[in-house]
Amino acid sequence: MKLKVCGMNHNPIEVAQLLPDYLGFIFWEPSTRYFDGAMPDLPKSIKKIGVFVDASIDDVLQKVETYNLDGVQLHGKESPEFCNELKNRFNVISNKSEKSHEIPQSQDSFRNDKLEIIKVFSIKDNFDFSILKDYEEVCDFYLFDTKGKLPGGNGYTFDWSVLNNYPSTKPFFLSGGIGLETASELQAFLKSPASKKCHAIDVNSRFEIQPGLKNSEELKEFKRLLTSNFEPNTDN
Repeated sequence: MKLKVCGMNHNPIEVAQLLPDYLGFIFWEPSTRYFDGAMPDLPKSIKKIGVFVDASIDDVLQKVETYNLDGVQLHGKESPEFCNELKNRFNVISNKSEKSHEIPQSQDSFRNDKLEIIKVFSIKDNFDFSILKDYEEVCDFYLFDTKGKLPGGNGYTFDWSVLNNYPSTKPFFLSGGIGLETASELQAFLKSPASKKCHAIDVNSRFEIQPGLKNSEELKEFKRLLTSNFEPNTDN
């Protein structure tokens, strides 16, 4: 099971030493975790994910280039058409850059071969999974979070049993209020049929000392639990 730590700001290098699979950087200005600093030098194994809320495609692509992002997490009302255009424009820019050698070989390549697109859907008590149908071909992952006042980082969970009805084969991230105190519930979820396509666990506010400042010791313990005790359901 992979781990994503989102809302990085004040201590990304410290958290990166724990080697999570993903680090999330929020580019939505109203957020108390808004990231506008210099991207630190991170281990190659960690994928950098930019989090956006109804941003323009130009803004998303500019941030992808500036921060050498490996993926984007779309947390607003982005349509399937938006996701498709984003993917296509990224591919055009990437191919042009590769052919013209615009980026020195000594730099990390902007535009890896692919930009991962994670589309977020918020859940309260239930969810209409038919909404996913039009996103199947234009996104790489879904992320299910708790519906709240803010687009993420609300600090509480939704009823994970809703995902028993998940109809897709696309892998998803599980998010929303996950912390050490929810470890037993998470373990039960990961042994349930609902977790069959769960790709990663996304954590944020429950591991914070203050917004954007993560408690690395608690994250270390959570990662230990995730890798040693939480065995996901793999039944067909």
